[in-house]
Amino acid sequence: MQILRVNMNTLQVHFEPATLPYERLGGRALIARVLLEEVPGMCDPLGRENKLVIAPGLLAGSGVSACGRLSIGAKSPLTGGVKEANSGGTAGDVLGRHGIRAIIVEDLPSDDTLYLLLVRKGLQAELLPADDLRGKGNYATSTLLQGRYGGDYSVISIGPSGEQMLRGAGVAVTGINDQRCNMSARGGIGAVMGSKHLKAIVIEKEENRRALAVPELVRNANKDFVLEITKSPKLGKQGSQHLYGTASIVAAVNEMGALPTRNFSNGRFEDSESLRGETLRKTILERGGQVGVNCMPGCAIACRNVYVDENGTPIVATLQYETIALLGSNLGLGKLDDVARLNYICNDLGLDTIETGAALGVAIEAGFARFGDYASIAALLNQVSEGTELGQAIGNGAVATGIAVGNIRVPAALGQAMPGYDPRALKGNGVTYATSPQGADHTAGNAFGARNEVNPLGTQGQKELSFKLQIISAMLDSTGLCLFVRPPIISKPQLCVDMINGVYGWGWTVEDYNQFNRDVLRMELEFNRRAGINSQDYRLPEYMKTEPLPPHQAVFDVPDEDLDQVFSALEDWHD
Repeated sequence: MQILRVNMNTLQVHFEPATLPYERLGGRALIARVLLEEVPGMCDPLGRENKLVIAPGLLAGSGVSACGRLSIGAKSPLTGGVKEANSGGTAGDVLGRHGIRAIIVEDLPSDDTLYLLLVRKGLQAELLPADDLRGKGNYATSTLLQGRYGGDYSVISIGPSGEQMLRGAGVAVTGINDQRCNMSARGGIGAVMGSKHLKAIVIEKEENRRALAVPELVRNANKDFVLEITKSPKLGKQGSQHLYGTASIVAAVNEMGALPTRNFSNGRFEDSESLRGETLRKTILERGGQVGVNCMPGCAIACRNVYVDENGTPIVATLQYETIALLGSNLGLGKLDDVARLNYICNDLGLDTIETGAALGVAIEAGFARFGDYASIAALLNQVSEGTELGQAIGNGAVATGIAVGNIRVPAALGQAMPGYDPRALKGNGVTYATSPQGADHTAGNAFGARNEVNPLGTQGQKELSFKLQIISAMLDSTGLCLFVRPPIISKPQLCVDMINGVYGWGWTVEDYNQFNRDVLRMELEFNRRAGINSQDYRLPEYMKTEPLPPHQAVFDVPDEDLDQVFSALEDWHD
C-alpha cells in the first residue's frame, strides 16, 4: 500500500510505502495518526502546517459489501480539533483498488493559482493548473472534469464556499452514474482543501480489485456479512433503509419529540407527515425518479434516491434525513421540493447542509427571514454566493451566524452544529455531541437505534451507551464500512476481523480489533488535548440545560461529571 504526498508549495507529488506507524491504519484511524505525527496541535487550521488527508478504509477495494466510504480529514477550522468526515461515492473503492492508503496534501501554494490533482493507473499522479474551474459549483466542476477525462473517473471537489475558505464548506465526491455530490460535509474540511488551492482530485477507474492475502476467508466472511444484511428487517430489500432511505426515521424521530423544529425550539413538527420517508418514496416514484440506489459499488443496502421535480428532472441525489431535518423542519418548511432545492444550492456551493441549516435557523429566529417561507429562506441562503456580510457568516456556520445576528440560541457543540436529533429528547446523542472529539456529529455515536435499550429521556446509562457507540463508529469509519451495517458488526465482530485478516493476512483476534477501535479515540482525544481543548469545552450550550423542549418539556440534564467520565475506561494515548 502507498501514500501519495502532495506538496502545494513545491508542487511536488510522490508516492511512498505506507510503513509504520501508518501500515495498519485506514480511514479515520489514519487521519488521527497523521495529525498526531505531522500536524502541530496549535496550528492554524487554514495555515501552512495543517494537512488534508484523504483516506479510504482498510477494506476499500476488496469487494466486501458497503466498504467504500471515503474519509477526509484535517484539523477542523470549526472545532479547532481533529475532524474526519466521510461520504459514499466511488472514490474510496477506486483508491483502494489502486493500492493507495491515503493522499496527504501539505503546505500552501506561493501564489493564487488553483490546481487539480490527477491520479492515474500505475501509481501516476500530477498537479495541473485549474484556474478554468475557479468559482464553479460542484455540479459543473465534476461534469466538466468527467467530460474532459472520462465518465469513469471519480472526482473529489470543492465548490465556491471551499475556495473562499468558509468554515461550513465540505467536499463533494462523485458516485455511481450521475451522482455528483456525495458530501464529506462536516467540520469545514472543504475550507482546508480551499486553503491548499486544490479545487479537485480526479482519479482514474481501476477495474481490478486489490490482491487479497486469503481470498477464501474474505469471500466466506463477506457472504455471511451480506446474509446478515439482507435478512435484516431494516437493511434488507424490504427493509426501511432500502425502501425509504434515511428519511425512514422522520416519523419516529418526530414521535419521540427529537425532530429539530424552528431552530431547535420544538421536538415535533406539525407538517412532519409531508417529510417522512413514505411520502418521499411515493413522490419520487410518481414523478419518475429513483429509489433504492447505490451510493458506492457493491453495497447490499442501496439506500439512496434520486429526487426529481414535477417534470421528472433530477434536483438532488440523494435527499437524506439530516438534510430534511435541518433544511426542512428546522426552518419550518414542510415541502420536500423546497428542501430539495435548498439542498441543491448547498451542494453546488459545497456547504454542509447540517451546518448551513442550523445557521439559517439561528438567523431566521433573529428576524432575517421567516420560518416556513421558502422565498425568504432561499434569499437568505443566496447571500452566501452574493458575498454579503451575513452570507459570509452563514457560510462560516451556526456559531459565526449566532455572533453576527446576536442570537445565543445556537445548537452547536465544540463549535459544530448539531445534526437532526435534539439532545434534550435523545440524551445519548447529547452525550455524544458533547464528548466526541469530532464535535456534534451523529455519525460519531448515534443513540437513536438504541432508544429501546436506554430511555432516551433519562440520564441513567447514557454515558455508557455513548462510549460503546463511539467506539463502534470509530471502527466503521476506519474500515470504510457504512454506518448502517452497525448491527451485524456489533453482534458478530468476528466477521469484521475475518474480513480484515483475509485482506491483509494479519492474524488479528477480536481483542486486537477492539484495541484498534479504542486507539482511534485515544489518538483523537490526544490531538485535541494538544490543540488546547479541555474538559470544559466538551459541553452542550447552556440554554439546552435550562430551556424545556416541547412536547416532553425535557432539558439536557446529564451531569457534567458523567460527561467527564465517558472515556474513563480509556487510558491516555501512549505510542
